[in-house]
Amino acid sequence: MADIDDPSRPLLGSSKYLDDAANLLDESPKPPASAEIDRSVEHDTLPETATFGRNLTWTSAYMLTISRIIGSGIFATPGNIYKTVGSVGLALLIWVVGSIIAACGLAVSMELGCMLPRSGGDKVYLEFIFRRPRFLASTMVAITAVLLGFTASNCIIFGEYTLFAFGIEPTPFTQRTLAVGLITVITIIHACFLKTGIWIQNVLGWAKILVMGFMVIAGLFALVFPSKYDSPPKADILSWSKLWEGSIWGLGTVSTAIFKVIYSFAGYNNVNNVLNEVKNPVRTLKTVAPAALLTVTLFYLMLNVAYFVVIPLDDIKESGELIAALFFERLFGSSFGKTVLPLLIAISAAGNVMVVTFTLARVNQEIARQGFLPFSRLLSSSRPFNSPLGGLIVHYIPSILVITLPPQEDVYAFILDVEGYPSTIFGVAISLGTLWLRRSRPDLKRPFKAWKSAIWLRIAISLCLVAAPFVPPKDGQADVGFWYATYAVVGGGILVGAVIYWYIWTVAIPRWRGYRLEEEFDVLEDGTSITRLVKKKND
Repeated sequence: MADIDDPSRPLLGSSKYLDDAANLLDESPKPPASAEIDRSVEHDTLPETATFGRNLTWTSAYMLTISRIIGSGIFATPGNIYKTVGSVGLALLIWVVGSIIAACGLAVSMELGCMLPRSGGDKVYLEFIFRRPRFLASTMVAITAVLLGFTASNCIIFGEYTLFAFGIEPTPFTQRTLAVGLITVITIIHACFLKTGIWIQNVLGWAKILVMGFMVIAGLFALVFPSKYDSPPKADILSWSKLWEGSIWGLGTVSTAIFKVIYSFAGYNNVNNVLNEVKNPVRTLKTVAPAALLTVTLFYLMLNVAYFVVIPLDDIKESGELIAALFFERLFGSSFGKTVLPLLIAISAAGNVMVVTFTLARVNQEIARQGFLPFSRLLSSSRPFNSPLGGLIVHYIPSILVITLPPQEDVYAFILDVEGYPSTIFGVAISLGTLWLRRSRPDLKRPFKAWKSAIWLRIAISLCLVAAPFVPPKDGQADVGFWYATYAVVGGGILVGAVIYWYIWTVAIPRWRGYRLEEEFDVLEDGTSITRLVKKKND
């Protein structure tokens, strides 16, 4: 057995404990002097290091979060939100409220991530909190990961806007070809060139920040030097008398707008999925996640102000998802805007695909290490490129299928809606579980503790999001041509199907054939520790 005091030996190699002293915080629990391999969930309270090391610095973790949150939404959503709520002041207030709600969710993720500093995110938390019925949480996470763990929307957006930028009329074939090319290239980069992939996604993250900074500065320049423009910006819309003019304060209106903003902040907990690769994971998580969310919030607010100052309000109401295009057109002319804006959106979409692929591959690898995927030994291994190749393949296959197979836009929109519904239900369970852990396990060390009010607010918002699909829209339909709540029924049905599968696989068949499933721990040749589910005959 390897010397457990060797700081160069990764945890996954021969022990459940992190021996990398350089990455342990004073607040992290210290492992005993000797230990046999034990991957039981109780040891998730101890950090562990991936076999390919801790390659994510504070900056890389920061960019991992920034690029996950910022997709193409900020270039499209503000116009629809303003049209919904009717005034500049209420629109800006909605964005502030959305950031506060995101901060509440982030607080829950930080408490659990600092307490359970392991890669896998929600998978780790669900397994730790809900240990009974045995294997149920793991089965549900595994099934949703396989069926819904894809990246498609931003691949499609990348293909569409790249074609627009070069003046090529997009067709379904060319658009999907570029989308497939993007996800394929990104998968190869992350599989074969791990550190290069991290560097590229860092660059794309900085590019997003520079783009948004450029847009904010351009808006301020137009405000300070209005005489340089044919249609000068108007700052008076920010005066208190006009700020709230036309506000629509209806509960349904405000809640609809808030839901749209909440989705624009999705991904604030992205670092939780890769903590095995983050240097000083607890200390980093406690600072990087709030810093990233604060950065995004400030840019979102400043960009909204820039839109309102530069673009006439009547034009914003009619802009739909083209508000950023109007912004560039008014400041730089139509020819510049038609080329630059699509490229900026394509870059933003590509950056989002990079970090989502990076993190979901790690989640898939953790599921395989737990023994809940077919060919789990193969998918758990970091060979041959010292990267989570198996997890990348599990992510790549459903992504390709979703990009290429759906023949109609309705089907595509439906799949995207289904993707997010189970995660909302998991969010409710995790938040309630956080409160339960405080009562049942006060002995656990919590380097960060969320405000109880923040946890309850997250629970309330998540319950609203679970119920919202069943509230009939004004026209009786949502963004698809069939029943508006179909995606919620299907998403919930996947979870119900997971429960049925779990019962048949772990309860009914073992009881019928006279055996039980037990966990055995093993170590692969590359040093990755895994769990094997084996059949043991009943006595």
